[in-house]
Amino acid sequence: MTNIIFLLIAVLSFNPGNVLADQKGIEIATIVRDANNNFIGEKSKVEMILIDSHGEKTIREMESKVLEIPGDGDRSLSIFLTPFDVKGTKMLTWSHKSTDDDQWLYLPSFRRVKRINSRNKSSSFMGSEFSYEDLGSQEIEKYNYKFISDNSETNVWAIERTPKVSSGYSKQKLFISKKYNNSIKIEYFDRKGELLKIATFDKFKQYTVNKKTMWRSSIIHMKNIQTNKQSIITWKDRKIGIKHKESIFNKRALK
Repeated sequence: MTNIIFLLIAVLSFNPGNVLADQKGIEIATIVRDANNNFIGEKSKVEMILIDSHGEKTIREMESKVLEIPGDGDRSLSIFLTPFDVKGTKMLTWSHKSTDDDQWLYLPSFRRVKRINSRNKSSSFMGSEFSYEDLGSQEIEKYNYKFISDNSETNVWAIERTPKVSSGYSKQKLFISKKYNNSIKIEYFDRKGELLKIATFDKFKQYTVNKKTMWRSSIIHMKNIQTNKQSIITWKDRKIGIKHKESIFNKRALK
């Protein structure tokens, strides 16, 4: 009798609509992943503008390199070039498909490498509105997905993803362009479920790697809704399809 009751509860609580929404959400996330895979590697100059709640700006310049790792997440290295107070600071990220990313920060003033632990992943990266977590590649295995809408007029999908691993966000809402197969906007919700910040992606450019066409945004504008602070990242002189040596993405090489 007990087993029958549990079976009835399971049947009555089963919602095929939710299952279909989850399945379609995963399908869209897979389309995005596959459209952006096989880029091999990239390098670029990056400008980061920090804007405080009063509108005051601080400009920083970086050199960025990314290496695609088959079967795992990407590896990325960012080196600050200006201004003088952050020059030589380096950020190394090893993204992983289903586990927490490995991240290290080299601080030249102390001549030491600091590991970013999981408790600090939601902290601000170098005073910006981007967290350390935002810098990792967003592997689909780390999230559960749910389909929200399909806007045929704007050719934009909306899906929701919730983290399976430790995260500073309770969920994220992605608005994905069918043309670019990339997000054009992401809404980030804090652990209380309240809207924390919004990223908008603009100035998409087309690249071709081994006859495969892919798109990348040249500008990300991140606005913190709760503090009114903003950060803008702009990619310059970006090249994709670059074969980097794996040895430069090594903790020992940071020094």
